[in-house]
Amino acid sequence: MKKSTRALVAQRALLAVAATGVTFSVSAQTYPAKPVRMIVGFPAGGPIDIVARMMSPKLSETLGQQVVVDNRGGANGIIGADAVAKSAPDGYTMILISTGTATISPHLYPKMPYDAQRDLAPVVLVTSTPELLVVHPSLPAKNVKDLVALARAKPGEINIASTGSGGLPHLALELLKMEAKVNLLHVPFNGAAPAVANAMGGQVMGVIADLPVVQPHVQSGRLKALGLAAPKRSPLFPDVATMTEQGLPKVEAVNWYGIQVAAKTPPEVIAKLNEAFNRTLNDPDMRQKLIARGADPMPGTPAQFAAFLKAEYEKWGPIAKASGAKVD
Repeated sequence: MKKSTRALVAQRALLAVAATGVTFSVSAQTYPAKPVRMIVGFPAGGPIDIVARMMSPKLSETLGQQVVVDNRGGANGIIGADAVAKSAPDGYTMILISTGTATISPHLYPKMPYDAQRDLAPVVLVTSTPELLVVHPSLPAKNVKDLVALARAKPGEINIASTGSGGLPHLALELLKMEAKVNLLHVPFNGAAPAVANAMGGQVMGVIADLPVVQPHVQSGRLKALGLAAPKRSPLFPDVATMTEQGLPKVEAVNWYGIQVAAKTPPEVIAKLNEAFNRTLNDPDMRQKLIARGADPMPGTPAQFAAFLKAEYEKWGPIAKASGAKVD
């Protein structure tokens, strides 16, 4: 009797596992069956928000469900990433994550609310964009060399804003300070939009930020571009020299945005999301729109993004430590 009871229990357990497998498979096959949230870990109006909102209509069309952009700013994107890391692993909550949040913050924050490498799964690398140093037109500097000369004449008096402590723009500024051996005052803001607004208003002398968010203000003359932290010049600003061209070869900082979901999200769901993003990024009209805003499309596979994330994590760790950058 006991043997029979044990056999019955075992049989029911196997049936339960099988049923779970069927449910899992069906769930993956019917994905998405409702709207999908794309969390952006920064306030609206910043460069990563711009890219998210540019892509969401095309993504909605491709997936057959609305893709809703959800801004959850704070702690250099960590608050938004934490929300995704702790969300249900079903593909209905994803984050458009940046270099700083994914590969720099883990080296700077003494305690993270999640494990960046264990709790988030890569879907696709989306775009890359360089950092551009811009200043208020009233500042008497035509290039980075001029700014360095001013900073040496007035140590600690030239203030440059960033989009937040611990982000790539902040680290780019620290690299500039290290390489040029100057004392520039770092002024962190909660996101790119307020940082740029304060630079245009003259409350700070300049800002270093992703190219898409400063591009229209440089073109309108409300901000003046001094140097690009990239390996080559941007076709959008062919007259703006790179930091390397201006004698600062180590000041290279190219930001990127990529999609991640909660770990343990079914591979079939990740594959569907990856396909939708690749179709969106390869769409000729979308490519043109992104490139026109200084964001280069970077379609690929989850495995390629995983390898890229690992390389970026290992790259920025020593730089973050050597720079002495601190999160405020």
